[in-house]
Amino acid sequence: MPNIPVTTWSLEQTAPTDLLPAEPPEGDVKIRRAEVPSPEFSRYLYASVGGDIHWIDRLSWTYAQWREHLERPGVETWVAYDRGTPAGYVELAPQDDGVVEIAYFGLIPAFRGRRIGGHLLSYGAARAWDLADRWPGLTDTKRVWLHTCSKDGEHAMGNYQRRGFQLFDTKVEEEAEAPTPGPWPGAYPA
Repeated sequence: MPNIPVTTWSLEQTAPTDLLPAEPPEGDVKIRRAEVPSPEFSRYLYASVGGDIHWIDRLSWTYAQWREHLERPGVETWVAYDRGTPAGYVELAPQDDGVVEIAYFGLIPAFRGRRIGGHLLSYGAARAWDLADRWPGLTDTKRVWLHTCSKDGEHAMGNYQRRGFQLFDTKVEEEAEAPTPGPWPGAYPA
């Protein structure tokens, strides 16, 4: 397959006051932390949210790799539920010196375009800012950052900016073009 240019944008908040929360969506949408590390559930979320936007880096992870990652102190998965059904998630991953990365964020395709994403991102960013309150021994959060790329959904960058994230880096790299994996092979039409 040919190579394609992929632009990656890195964005950050440097104070809790940078967060500009979205209005909660209408209906029965709740956000809960998945407190029990579950490789099965985390892989389900990862594949279901990222299957149509080329998330492939974790698809080859073993059960042990998932478990090791999820058991790191401070790694948290917050899940949005629409009427009891998982709609999307945000994964927080602490780094050194009070930095927290929003490592993954997104919605399952059937739940996009319903104002759940802005609410979930707002909630996830707020939980990144108070992460040390739940994890004794972690440094207080001084910076929250994330990255998005040109393969992500068309509304991703706008959502991040509306939530108060500011661009701090842009990179363009060539990547091999690959079909979208879907949550399982053949889930999305070619």
